[in-house]
This record gives sequence, C-alpha cells and structure tokens, in this order.
Amino acid sequence: MTADATSAPAFRYAAVTFDCADPAELACFYGDLLGYATLYSSDDFVFLGKEGATGLGFNRLADYRPPTWPDPAQEKQAHIELGVDDLDTAEKHLLGLGATKPEHQPQPDRWRVLLDPAGHPFCITTLV
Repeated sequence: MTADATSAPAFRYAAVTFDCADPAELACFYGDLLGYATLYSSDDFVFLGKEGATGLGFNRLADYRPPTWPDPAQEKQAHIELGVDDLDTAEKHLLGLGATKPEHQPQPDRWRVLLDPAGHPFCITTLV
C-alpha cells in the first residue's frame, strides 16, 4: 500500500469485453443467457448489464479468428466460468440458445466446456 492511500481512487470490476466478428449476435446470446439488457449499442460495440451485476462488452474485430480450443493453433484468450445448479439442465438450455459442445471435456462430471456462437470457450460448473 502506498503512503498516501487516502487519496487513491476507488476501483471496481465493471466488465469484461470479448472481441468477435458480430457484436450484436454475441450480445444476444449472452443477454439471453444472463438476463442482461443492452445498455449501449453501436455497429462495432455492444455493452450488456443489469443492476448490481458486472457487465459484458462485445467489440467488433475486423480480422477476428475464433479460438480453436483445445487445439492450440488459435489459443483462447479468456473464458467465463458460470455457476449452475445442475450441469445437464444448464447444458441443454445453453445448447438451445446457440452454444456448441466440443468433444473434448476435461472433467465433465465437475464442469462442462461449451463454445459461444463466436467460438469463445466458457465453462459451466457446480463449484461456484
């Protein structure tokens, strides 16, 4: 801690932003999944959120290449962990929203890896 800690500004975790080819499409997927509303939208960026929750942003990247997880050819840059009460029920719901399930599942009895419509891996787990 610095000597002048009283003058330090307050910081809080506000959002994570994903690069993608189509921000509106990806925002629709996560908005449906989390019950988030669109708080800001342009052709190149969409921001979702709701009262008391951390937001999600989606940024258009002209040369976006989706991750190829688990193949390291195009590594994942980040992924979200989502806590659920029942893995099977949550997986079925997410697949219905447009997620896909890769064949490789490291520990499917503890968590499941799914891919969002832009190819970003995300996990559902009962451990959170």
